[in-house]
Amino acid sequence: MTSPLTHFDSHGQAHMVDVSAKSDSHRIARAVGTIRMLPATLALIAGGSAKKGDVIGIARIAAIQAAKRTAELIPLCHPLPLTRVAVEFTLDADAGAVHIAVQAETLGKTGVEMEALTAVQVGLLTVYDMCKAVDRGMVMDGIRLLEKRGGKSGHWLADGAAPDAG
Repeated sequence: MTSPLTHFDSHGQAHMVDVSAKSDSHRIARAVGTIRMLPATLALIAGGSAKKGDVIGIARIAAIQAAKRTAELIPLCHPLPLTRVAVEFTLDADAGAVHIAVQAETLGKTGVEMEALTAVQVGLLTVYDMCKAVDRGMVMDGIRLLEKRGGKSGHWLADGAAPDAG
């Protein structure tokens, strides 16, 4: 019986999936996540007065860099020529949280879901790193893929997610 897990061969050994027969297509993935913190920590971020500097600006660059280096971090990911990585942060005072949304795009043979998810994780980890001196109890959650477009499998949208307007 063939496994539905594509990163294992017929003998159960891990391998990098052969995508050579796939057609190039415009591929898009959107992912999100949240980091929850004390109100005072969020105030430091919002006010730009965190000791290490512009938390959101640095986390945005870290997220973009992470998307670009995903294949170095996730062993069986293909290195992709990304055509776009957009990172948006939202400060949510009511929830005591910072939300991140990432959209990654490529023109190629395989999707960019891992790049979008890696960017979300590293963006949130960077917020944690920059604020841990004042709040070690921050919690990251809600990290998930919202949408993917392109390729043979077409369009996928997570339950409850709104499709991207673009």
